[in-house]
This record gives sequence, C-alpha cells and structure tokens, in this order.
Amino acid sequence: MNVFIAALATETNTFSPLPTGRVAFVEREFFRNDGSRQAARLGNIPLIEWRRMAEAEGHTVAESISTFAQPAGSTLRHVYEELRDTLLDDLRKAMPIDVVLLFMHGAMVADGYDDCEGDTLARVREIVGPDAKIGIELDLHCHLTELMRTSADVIITFKEYPHTDIGDRAQELYTLCIAAKEGRVRPVMAYYDCRMVSMWRTPDEPMKSFVKRMQSLEGKDGILSISFGHGFPWGDVPDVGAKMLVIADGDEAKAQALAYQLGQEVWAMREATTTRHDSIDEGITAGEEASGGRPIVLADVADNAGGGAPADNTAILRRLVDRGVRNVATGCYWDPVAVRICFEAGIGSTFDLRIGGKCGVASGDPVDLRVTVRGLAEDHTQGGLSGGRAQLGPSAYVEADGIHIILMSIRQQTFAPDAFTGLGCTLDDKRLVVVKSTQHFYAAFAPVASAIRYVAAPGAIAPEYDKIPYTKRTTPYWPKVADPFAGTNLP
Repeated sequence: MNVFIAALATETNTFSPLPTGRVAFVEREFFRNDGSRQAARLGNIPLIEWRRMAEAEGHTVAESISTFAQPAGSTLRHVYEELRDTLLDDLRKAMPIDVVLLFMHGAMVADGYDDCEGDTLARVREIVGPDAKIGIELDLHCHLTELMRTSADVIITFKEYPHTDIGDRAQELYTLCIAAKEGRVRPVMAYYDCRMVSMWRTPDEPMKSFVKRMQSLEGKDGILSISFGHGFPWGDVPDVGAKMLVIADGDEAKAQALAYQLGQEVWAMREATTTRHDSIDEGITAGEEASGGRPIVLADVADNAGGGAPADNTAILRRLVDRGVRNVATGCYWDPVAVRICFEAGIGSTFDLRIGGKCGVASGDPVDLRVTVRGLAEDHTQGGLSGGRAQLGPSAYVEADGIHIILMSIRQQTFAPDAFTGLGCTLDDKRLVVVKSTQHFYAAFAPVASAIRYVAAPGAIAPEYDKIPYTKRTTPYWPKVADPFAGTNLP
C-alpha cells in the first residue's frame, strides 16, 4: 500500500497584529521529504508515528513538507498557496496513492481563504480520486467545516488540552484509515454545532471525565472515533465555535445521534467548565500570601504566543514593579532587541533596560528597569508538546530587584520549567511564577506548583468570548446570548 504523509499547519488569530509570512513557516520548522526522520517537534510528531507504523507493516511511504508556523495573524495568500501547491505537487509525483495522512491545525486562515484545511483537502481529493482514503489530524482548537467533512474520510482531533496526545491521535488516524482502505470499516462522519465559544481545560473536572467518557464509547456499537472540536475563539470565520464530531461505521444516523447527545452534555456543563480568571492584583496577592514551599503559578492567558499574541505585554510586569513584589519569576517575553543588548553587556553586567511593549496596542507600554544579566544562551529551548522541543533562540535571564525575567528571541509560549531553569533561574525558591501561556504550561508546571491560577490581563487573546468582534459568524452563540437555540426548531 502507498501512503502519503505531510504537515502544513498554523493557528490563525485573525485579530492579531502580526501577519504570518513565509519566514514563520520556513525558519521555525520546515522539512521537505524527511520531516518524519527529524527529532520530534510540534509539526512532525504525527509524521514520525505514521512512518513508523506504515514501514512496520510493509507499506511504502511518500513524504512531502512538514511545517508548523507559530500562531499569529492571517497567512499571506501567496505563502499559503506556495506551501499548499508544494504539497500537492509532491502528491501528484507520488501517485498512485492509497492513503493520504495530513497533519494540519484546523484554524488556519489565509488572505482569501477562511478554511485552508478544507481547501487543501478538497484539492487532495481531486488528485487522488474517490477510492483513496484521506485522513487528517487536527488540533482541537479547530473550525470544523462542511468542506473538511465532505473532502476527508476521517477527521480526528486531539482530545487533550494541553495537547499531550498528539502521537496517540496520529496512531488512531493511521489505524482507522488503513482499516478503511482495506474495507474492514466504512467511516461516516457527523457534526453537531454546540453553539458555544469558550475554552475547555481537560485536566480539570468535569472535562476530565467527559474525555474519558468519549474514549469509552469508541470501538463499541459501531462507533469508530469521537472528537470534541473546542474551536479557536479568536478566528473571525463563519464556523468558529465548538462542535462534536462522531465517526460511525457506515451509519450516519448513529453518528449524528451520538454527536447530538454528547453536544448536549457539553452544553449542560457550560457553567461548570468555565474558567475563573483573577484580576492582575488578585493573582499577585495570592502569590504574596502563599505560605511557602512550592510557588503559585499565574498564567498570563491573554498574551499567549500560542494563540497569536505578541508575548511582549507588560501589564503584569508593571504591577509587579509598582507593588514592589520580590522573589517572583516571569516569562517568556518576546524581545529580541533586549536580548541582543544583554548579550552585548554580558553576564553580571548591570544597566538600564527597556522591556516589552513593542508590537502594538495589545503589548502595552514598555517597562524600564535596572537589570543585572544572570544568564545567557545562544540556542535556548524548552520542553514542548507530546515530547517535542520548542525553540526560544538567543535568550537572556535578567533580574531587577527580585523580579526574575526571561527574554527570548523566537516568539513562543511558555511550556515547561526549563524555559527558566535552563538559563539558571531556579523556581523552587520563588513564591510566584508568571507564565505567558493559556493552558499548555499546565502539564509541566502543575507538578512543581502549589496552585495554578489564571489571570485575565489585557492582551491580544483576552478571554472575553462574548466581546470578540466577529463579522462572519451569523448564528448566535453562548455566552454572547444565554440560549443560542431559543426561537429555532433546532435541538
């Protein structure tokens, strides 16, 4: 059997001030024909699994590009088209193909394309024809569209947030697509629009048990796979919002019924799954009042580079300085200029440094501090998702009167403690650690934290879902309205 694999992904915040260009894809992680043979990074984890499984079963693997750009604003049209067409050209050269396996994000938007995944899938279908099986793995923060559903045979999203199951879902997709090509199953897919825009944290109840319930239903009574597409709130596209996706073996009515049932369960949990967000001062006060031992971790959710934010917002840093807080670590701030200055000065140097506030309104104002350089690294990295590594580039650790700050040159959210400790900034002796991330920090920081709290500071992805200025979603949604189904004959 001939198997074709590729990855083309980014998550688009259409409200972000940062356009996504070619450098965002090529410089961060880009491979052609051999991404599955590289060390694990975010974009190639599924490809590594697919090649391993296919070759173990004696199949032939043809591989195209593997690239995953850091989330930001809309991708430039010619950049998306160039990458897409490279993938399609490789597919044509590899024909005939029996199974196509793609890794895309599910919330990629380019100029002129609200649904890059659906567009790519439709073009892949034109090339391979109706008999080949097409499977796609998506981030759960995706916009599930009808073009995706009708173009692919199998769609599977991550189940966990933070995304600790990328490799597991890749294995699931491979197994199901191979079984479909061999005629052992006939997957049919159904959606249910939950009419909700929110964020769901799967390590916490009741979502933790809901994910387990989804998995318990798979492989039974003709149900092949279940995905909960959480949606990506900061994408101004028609299909933004949460949807249930169920794949059944040849029975679309069964898939639709279960999607409706599970979607109703999500609706019933809407209040219980809503995250409480502290104000900046509430979060800082909690850290100051901590009794010692492990630090309290505050998540600066609105300045998360993983959601397209600049990662240079200074609102929390400003309050730490104004309140005279000591013994706190905070990072990572995207400020290549400040990093370069630190390298020029060298470890141990003390001088005045302007930090952050460089990218626009969502960044806030710069903060001027008297800092001492405590650590430097030319090629700093941190633990990433599902075992991968995340690049931070040239990075600096500076201290300003008891505030310990990590500065980076490659824009990235904070995933793991070694973003700090890798530069010499210890955490076990801190009362408070502030990370620029929405949820992906959780898996690595929870074991070292006495508590985790989420802070709604100003930023590019502030968690005010009822105030996001959509122009393309036409159907009502919660929490914009209390009951988005009122006055309709829809369930």
